[in-house]
Amino acid sequence: MYILLTARLTVSPSSSQVFEGDFLSLSCEEDDSSAGWTLRRNTSKQQRTQCGDGWGKPAGSSCNISYIDPLDSGVYWCESREGPISNMVNLTVTGGSVILQSPVLPVMEGDDVTLLCKTKTTPSNLPAAFYKDGSLIRKQPTGHMTIQHVSRSDEGLYKCDISGHGESPSSWITVTALLADLVLRVFFYLVVFTPYFISTLLVVSLYQHRAKGNDELISKVTATPNQAGQRSAKDLDDIVAVTTEHHF
Repeated sequence: MYILLTARLTVSPSSSQVFEGDFLSLSCEEDDSSAGWTLRRNTSKQQRTQCGDGWGKPAGSSCNISYIDPLDSGVYWCESREGPISNMVNLTVTGGSVILQSPVLPVMEGDDVTLLCKTKTTPSNLPAAFYKDGSLIRKQPTGHMTIQHVSRSDEGLYKCDISGHGESPSSWITVTALLADLVLRVFFYLVVFTPYFISTLLVVSLYQHRAKGNDELISKVTATPNQAGQRSAKDLDDIVAVTTEHHF
């Protein structure tokens, strides 16, 4: 489902996985500040709760979580009073020692994507193995793996493993096709500008209709004296004809 989006949810630090106890800030980057965006989430315990309602601290269009807990794992989004929502972000909070830092937002087809396997207490450059849909992709000596020019075939469930430290949770990486993005942009502009175009057409049509009605009224008013003059001339001709006939 893709509804008209005028806000985008961003996460800082930008990662779909975070360690328990980390600080996290979520922001609704909005095109229309008057929309009144509210950050909401679904977790395993609660549904559609908003920032400040038992979790997080509102800060303008942002929501700060000073100590994030595994129970905070779930789907987050921005929602306005008018109903439209932003993109949805799936966050995983782990009490384990390894996470996979992967893109929070969908990745555009053709872009390069870097995945980072890191531990909570040790440097981030430890050797790591990366998996996609349960199968080993490659082992990287520095804990980084870059997927160049991603395509739809790179979409899937990723995780990593650091020997002696453990395995990360799995995160889904979404790849957006260029054509799909173009279609969505066209749809956005159609939804935004079509009402204005239709309104303009209605105003022009109404104006032309009124102008045409005025022209017809003027034509009728102008034609009335002319028709009267024509009848008078005809009557005069008839009188002359009758008088002449009677004289002879």
